[in-house]
Amino acid sequence: MDGQKRVVAIIGSCRRGRTVDTAVEEILAAAADCGAAVTRIYLRDQAIEFCTNCRACTQREGIPRGACPHADDMDGILDEIERTDALVLASPVNFGTVTAFMKKFLERLICYVFWPWGAAAPKARNSRNDKRAVIVVSSAAPALLTRLMTGTTGILKKAAGLLGAKTVGVLVIGCAALAERRDISAGVRKKARRLGKRLVS
Repeated sequence: MDGQKRVVAIIGSCRRGRTVDTAVEEILAAAADCGAAVTRIYLRDQAIEFCTNCRACTQREGIPRGACPHADDMDGILDEIERTDALVLASPVNFGTVTAFMKKFLERLICYVFWPWGAAAPKARNSRNDKRAVIVVSSAAPALLTRLMTGTTGILKKAAGLLGAKTVGVLVIGCAALAERRDISAGVRKKARRLGKRLVS
């Protein structure tokens, strides 16, 4: 459908159907209720090589993103993100930061900066923020401590910016490890659905 908004969720959870996954489903369901087309990408199911810091993708100026020497699934994921209007970046907190699946994905986003050899610091290729993003994080710690004591939400916001998105909402779900399977609360579901509508409104 012409004019239909597209939303893609990049999910760094190690386990499907748990806290982060449930919250993302509520966000996407709300976006779909508003007429958006939604896509889920589970990073655990993708073949993504580790960034080797060769910086080959950062050397040429003036292109949307640099080309990585790795021939894996990352290009397809980034193509999908670039076609969308909004995105969800979601990860549990493991050892004080995002999961290894999400971290591997984030490190490959260096292709969105121009950083030739000899330059003191990288420069983002894209200064536009024409997409919207929502960040979803779950943690064994209380939500407030997760925000204050880990840099997880900040890392994901920075990634959203590199992908051309302005973060319009953050959902931090605390005390997620009190039981092996713990459903999200009615309050979290309500906020998740509100954020899903905000993505496409």
